[in-house]
Amino acid sequence: MRKRQYDEDDVRVRPGKGSRPRTRIRPAHSEAVEGFVVAVDRGRYTCLVGEGVPRATTPKKRRGERTLVVAMKARELGRKGIVVGDRVALVGDVTGQPDTLARIVRVEERTSMLRRSADDVDDIERPIVANADQLVIVTALADPPPRPRMIDRMLVAAYDADIEPLLCLTKADLAPADDLVAMYEPLGVPYVVVRKGGPVDDLAEALADRISVLVGHSGVGKSTLVNELVPHARRAVSHVNAVTGRGRHTSTSAVALELPGGGWIIDTPGVRSFGLAHISVETVLAAFPDLVDATTECPKGCTHLGDDDCALDRYVAEGHADPARLESLRRLLASREGSADDD
Repeated sequence: MRKRQYDEDDVRVRPGKGSRPRTRIRPAHSEAVEGFVVAVDRGRYTCLVGEGVPRATTPKKRRGERTLVVAMKARELGRKGIVVGDRVALVGDVTGQPDTLARIVRVEERTSMLRRSADDVDDIERPIVANADQLVIVTALADPPPRPRMIDRMLVAAYDADIEPLLCLTKADLAPADDLVAMYEPLGVPYVVVRKGGPVDDLAEALADRISVLVGHSGVGKSTLVNELVPHARRAVSHVNAVTGRGRHTSTSAVALELPGGGWIIDTPGVRSFGLAHISVETVLAAFPDLVDATTECPKGCTHLGDDDCALDRYVAEGHADPARLESLRRLLASREGSADDD
């Protein structure tokens, strides 16, 4: 039997589905409600809708009080991922009543995307949080001890996502912060120091009116900080294993929480690895505008790690840049070459 040739604009009929047509025209969903994804759990997305939530556009009309709505992803989105921090458009039942389910029909353009790979040989990007403008790298000064290489990796991820980093040093009652602060001073990374039972005013001020994501390995005190900043959060806390020196995962998924004074924090599960296979050397270099121009004089294939007659050594020796900045750059570049869970 001769097969019919369809034109590009033809309406097609699905075999076995009667005469119901399938077209390439997608609905505009002009009446969709804007929402902010605050939690993701096994294909269900908890979204906050209403006034005062982060939006992609300014709402044209007031929608009354805020409501938590549970939604699923519309089939038309295909394999497009949705993560905490996404601004989305919802249709269907957006009342938030029990046993109701809305549909996410659109993910708005993202301003940033924090991501990592599973390890340094797997270049598949794993999205963590969308639309954050500040990455708070939480690390303990003791119990467990600091892991500078992990901090370096998170800094590289922040530069890749174009998110401002903030170093939050916890447990200052157990060890001084001077050495770690000095290590990151050449990078110009801002920092705050907190101690057990002490005030968190400096941290709260740094988070005000921003969307910040908290990242750190287990046991550094992220959940404790969240409970101090958002009293109703009731995030579970854990203790560090005395044998392994590692904490136990208490947060199992990312969740966005509103700060009492304005702004949002996104708490994430503790990480024990942070792969950077998806990040290029050029991305790291871009965070060092005082050094990047000199790399044009480097030999082809230069790793910029101090071998192969790297032009950066001559550039610094001639007084054009601070040696501490070059040391920091090479430390970050080296972090790409180590293991994803390197201490």
